[in-house]
Amino acid sequence: MNPFELHLDRNAANYQPLTPLTFLARTAEVWPGQTAVQHGNLSYDYRTLYKRARQLASALAQKYVAAGDTISVMLPNVPAMIEAHFGVPMTGGVLHAINTRLDADIIAFQLDHANAKVVIVDQEFAPVMTRALEIAKVKPFVVNYADHQADIDAEPASYNDYEAFLQGGDAAFQWVCPDDEWRAITL
Repeated sequence: MNPFELHLDRNAANYQPLTPLTFLARTAEVWPGQTAVQHGNLSYDYRTLYKRARQLASALAQKYVAAGDTISVMLPNVPAMIEAHFGVPMTGGVLHAINTRLDADIIAFQLDHANAKVVIVDQEFAPVMTRALEIAKVKPFVVNYADHQADIDAEPASYNDYEAFLQGGDAAFQWVCPDDEWRAITL
């Protein structure tokens, strides 16, 4: 055996799984006041993004989302999509970002295949998501995201409002970093 491979088992001193979660935590600590999200006239810093991601993770955990559970999102490039990319893996969950151009049959197939436990949907896509949820066998908890920068006049897919859902979460949620970078965080 090569002597450079002896006594070098993985431990906290020589190994850390690669994950985007540590990027956000460190950036919020080192550059808390730097702009992280800019969406129309809405702007917030890394401190706020980290807080909102932890609130989302906490709110999801309160809905019994556990490691390996799928959270599906059908969102354009809005702040909730950024928050989901961090908040979902903070629960150990798997993020399933649905292409906004798909039809209801394909979305229903994906929801079933992913065994979606929660769906977060932009109100713009509520009509196709509502139809997909009627077709799908899974019955996930649905959260409506209303983009106040857009002029959308669609009936929401759910009356569970994203901001209210987020406010139900704990901003100091103690998330756990993945112990292995081979663990899925997205589909």
